Amino acid sequence: MQNTINLQPITLQQLGWQPFFQQQLTLEDYEQAVIARVIAHHRSGYELLTKQGRHTLPILSQMPLMTVGDWVLLDQQNRFSRLLDRHSLFSRKAAGTKIAEQYIAANVDTVFIVCSLNQDFNLNRIERYLTLAREAQVEPVVVLTKADLCTDAESKRQQVQKLDPMLMTECVNSLEPESVQPLMQWCGKGKTVTFLGSSGVGKSTLINTLMGHNEQKTAGIRADDDKGRHTTTSRSLHFLPRGGILLDTPGMRELQLADCQHGLRETFSDIEALATRCRFSDCHHQTEPGCAVQRAVESGNLDPRRLKNYLKLLREQERNSASLAELRAKERQFSKLCRSVKKERP
Repeated sequence: MQNTINLQPITLQQLGWQPFFQQQLTLEDYEQAVIARVIAHHRSGYELLTKQGRHTLPILSQMPLMTVGDWVLLDQQNRFSRLLDRHSLFSRKAAGTKIAEQYIAANVDTVFIVCSLNQDFNLNRIERYLTLAREAQVEPVVVLTKADLCTDAESKRQQVQKLDPMLMTECVNSLEPESVQPLMQWCGKGKTVTFLGSSGVGKSTLINTLMGHNEQKTAGIRADDDKGRHTTTSRSLHFLPRGGILLDTPGMRELQLADCQHGLRETFSDIEALATRCRFSDCHHQTEPGCAVQRAVESGNLDPRRLKNYLKLLREQERNSASLAELRAKERQFSKLCRSVKKERP
């Protein structure tokens, strides 16, 4: 362990400590271990925060994969000892053709799904983020930004609300403290919130307003297509004035789903309910006779856009889940081979 930086004393509760984590500790842990939370993740290592201050932890091959928001135990020499079980985890299939799982954030209480009200407004993308949030079993709140630049903000908010009548949806002008004030109800003491959204939707501006100062760099959007530029390039934790903990993540142009069966069922519960009334239990909701889902589309009770996106995400998560399952099987076989080789050595 190296590069320890002394900070103002902080309690575990201020870091987001909850009974869920407390229950995982033994008496020996209480007496010997140092409890730390991962507050930033870099290529070479992790930044941790404890009651004693800030530390850096180099990434070693024998350590489990961790991400921002994780809780870990250190020994008396501030070396890694154990990763505590998570109560929530956001992950995705790694971008591009690479077959790997990428962790986004851990131990989050609320996720702000940020979407701007300009040309970037996209219901399909919001449904994708909702699937991720519900798979992680984290409360989602849709935050529609740049309300000051939109003439039909309420109409778009109603479109989002139709996705789920119980979904919390807020329209904000990220530059105005009064406009973002409704979001503070999810940012209470010890509560961890995170932001998910594409580049350029105003996450960094929103964070600066919530923080009360310029914590994050901001950048404009391209005028020709309203597409954003990356301003956040790493995951990190920030502390809000009211005691909440804000976990920032880079904007993601690509978010491929994997192992999200539960999240899909929750996000598209209306289609799942209709499917139970189809004539065939394995109905694909295309041209099969007696398809209750297609009848709902024809009668105007189901938006064809929503069905198309559901089928697309369903195929995507099945394909990616199968690829990741195959990768995990190969990794288990390799680990087993390594253990057998070690046993055979004299």
